[in-house]
Amino acid sequence: MNINTLCIHGSEDKSHCTGSVSVPIYQTATYVHPAVGQSTGYDYSRVQNPTREQLEITLAKLENGVDAMAFSSGMAAVTAMMELFKIGDHIIASDDLYGGTHRLFCSISEKNGISFDFVNTSEASKIAEHIRPETKAIFIETPTNPLMKVSDIAAISAIAKQHGLFLIVDNTFLTPYFQNPIDLGADIVVHSGTKYLAGHNDTLAGFLVTRTAEISEKLRYIYKTTGACLAPFDSWLVMRGIKTLAVRMEKQQENAIRLANWLCQHPKVRSVYYVGLPTHPDFEVSLKQSRGFGAMISFKVDSEQTAIQLLQRVKLVLYAESLGGVESLITYPMLQTHADIPKEEREAKGIDETLLRLSVGLEHIDDIIADLEQALA
Repeated sequence: MNINTLCIHGSEDKSHCTGSVSVPIYQTATYVHPAVGQSTGYDYSRVQNPTREQLEITLAKLENGVDAMAFSSGMAAVTAMMELFKIGDHIIASDDLYGGTHRLFCSISEKNGISFDFVNTSEASKIAEHIRPETKAIFIETPTNPLMKVSDIAAISAIAKQHGLFLIVDNTFLTPYFQNPIDLGADIVVHSGTKYLAGHNDTLAGFLVTRTAEISEKLRYIYKTTGACLAPFDSWLVMRGIKTLAVRMEKQQENAIRLANWLCQHPKVRSVYYVGLPTHPDFEVSLKQSRGFGAMISFKVDSEQTAIQLLQRVKLVLYAESLGGVESLITYPMLQTHADIPKEEREAKGIDETLLRLSVGLEHIDDIIADLEQALA
């Protein structure tokens, strides 16, 4: 089934005879047992809920995985995933990560006895240099947040398999519409469902999608035990969002390509980070492993004063955290998404006072450009 069709029809609940086109919201915490030792298949909503189950079936289909688990947020999903590891384990991770993931790894996971090496995973050859006997996994974002580096998933998968490591890929920016990491060798795919999957800035959600039943069984046990499952109403909201994922991603990408090219010509813009530009150093890798480039752009302006002026003057583009919704959002990573990373470390990565991150929405592109033009004047 074509992915455009799957987005619309992947969540149809045919187990009931009401004829409802929309999957019902099963707003219940518990379920009646038919008799002693018997179950309807649902016992307690922390373990499974029919609404959430349909969403998980859809995500597994979209990512070509065997299973998907829906969590209360993207960070809840990553936190549960980290329970696969134990004291003494070592993980290699992309050195340009979403600030919340970096914070979790450095303030929670390290406290729990797990160590990390942060590596530029867009250079796959550097990964092997950091593998040691206690290494258990490679965790990558591609494209990364906020500098839009692209990692070669298939090449890294070959390294992971050679050394018996899990490969975990955060696919939030491109979504399964543009990229399928499991097809390229990933073992676990992570999503912040809050972003493009839900698509309307109205709910939080997170997902883990697995390549094998063995990994799924381990994560389902952790999921049931730790309990950060997605509520029925939020599951319904994400399902509703996914129905328009294909058309949203196509239009937002179209806007992003035009906006990235406009930014490249602006006299106050010094650098533009967008994987859809042929000048991007990882452009060829993107062409090889993805069906599109997405709608996330980061750019540097000529001064801190210009950055602050832009944030204070925008009217249509909203100065807010998050991304992936129908509204265009602009973020100041050094103060928002990456504020908890030490200043020297952050600036060494290029996340400084002049860097802005833009999630391009569905407004008319001429209006987006006009707003940024007046804000940069």
